[in-house]
Amino acid sequence: MKKFLLADDHVVVRSGIKLLLLEIFKPAEIYEAADGDDVLAKLKEHVFDLIILDIQMPKTDTIGLMETIHLEYPDAKVLMFSMSAEKIYAKRFLKAGAKGFVSKEAPLEEIVKAVNQILNNRRYISDSLADFLADESVSAKTDNPFNRLSAREFEIASLLLSGGTISSISKQINIKVSTVGTHKTRLFEKLNVNNLLELKELATNYNL
Repeated sequence: MKKFLLADDHVVVRSGIKLLLLEIFKPAEIYEAADGDDVLAKLKEHVFDLIILDIQMPKTDTIGLMETIHLEYPDAKVLMFSMSAEKIYAKRFLKAGAKGFVSKEAPLEEIVKAVNQILNNRRYISDSLADFLADESVSAKTDNPFNRLSAREFEIASLLLSGGTISSISKQINIKVSTVGTHKTRLFEKLNVNNLLELKELATNYNL
């Protein structure tokens, strides 16, 4: 019997994926989590065949969570499942230990394919992401300034690009407003930009 952990703060999303998994894998045990603390608590109690992990959950540093899972549960298989742009996030999470990345907007067939490949000890990335990574490799964009950012700085840069304010980002990733401000200052210095408009222009230039 397969055992799954669905980590997403939206009940509707969890319910939909749960129904999909129960249809494919009969019987199956499916557990649910709404944030990072809940995920770690469930991992202490159970061994899962697959963890399906949303990128943006309240009070959760998801990159940090992924790194913790990979370090403390090295055999755990994690599929990132998100509305966030895979071109921005996927490589970071794959590097942190995730086995795959799939968009919430992907057709059901692709989600099923991703789940099956990871359960069969293979990685999963979409065709569009594979093409993007191949193009990036050919272009040899080692000069991409975003690669200079730490995982936390990159996360905050991404949230700023998504329209987040220092206050909203502080609440979303559960760190102090002053800490967000410090990270923002540092990432601006590393990227050599002076304001959000310049950050957006730079991100556009590097297809982020």
